[in-house]
Amino acid sequence: MVAGYGWETVALAFAMTMLAGLSTGIGGLIVALKSSPSHRFLASSLGFSSGVMVYISLVEILPKGIAEVGEAPGVAAFFVGVALIAVIDRLVPEDVNPHEPLEAQQSSRLAKAGLLTAVAIAAHNFPEGFATFMAALADPVLAAPIAVAIAIHNIPEGIAVAAPLREATGRKWRAAGWATFSGLAEPLGALIGFLLLLPFMGPSTLGYSYAAVAGIMVFISFDKLLPSAFRTGHHHHGIYGVIAGMGVMAVSLILMP
Repeated sequence: MVAGYGWETVALAFAMTMLAGLSTGIGGLIVALKSSPSHRFLASSLGFSSGVMVYISLVEILPKGIAEVGEAPGVAAFFVGVALIAVIDRLVPEDVNPHEPLEAQQSSRLAKAGLLTAVAIAAHNFPEGFATFMAALADPVLAAPIAVAIAIHNIPEGIAVAAPLREATGRKWRAAGWATFSGLAEPLGALIGFLLLLPFMGPSTLGYSYAAVAGIMVFISFDKLLPSAFRTGHHHHGIYGVIAGMGVMAVSLILMP
């Protein structure tokens, strides 16, 4: 037992976080193979991920947190989560922010841009890993679509790392490796966050954590996923994806025993 959880539950939560994080490697693989999904598919997928995360955060995770600590503290923790990920986002320079458009650069700067992007993505993914892990601890079944949503949005991040490195060095598999490596920040964030909270783990700690996780996920959806979907030039496909994601989660929660 670990803080009231069976080893199997903790291991499953960590495995889900690891798989979600390492999906940046899929983006690296796409670059290595010179393949690219259509813009319509990207817009729909990113919108779908956003819909899943917003719906689960506001309908399931935040209410669970409020049920443990009360409405006012739970709402406060929600906005602390929003502030945390917003501060991290602001600390990343705009010219290497992986969620901003990657402008054309000279070859001599591409390698540096790729490595800086990997660092920026790692900084963003650290709290995402903790959020995914805590959601999986609360309910692995509920967290499964969250992990999938995080994985989908990590794929373009892997592309953002691998593409400039491939062009600069010509070593496509090394570029794909760096893309995969950048995703390790998510399981690392899960592990460090869990170890820090372990001595204080209890109903109140979990309640505050759930509410903060909901805030992190809502911010990720509005600041990362939707803008990335809209930048493809297929705004409506992104919105259709959002509604579809919410609809799928609504039905699954209704049918969930």
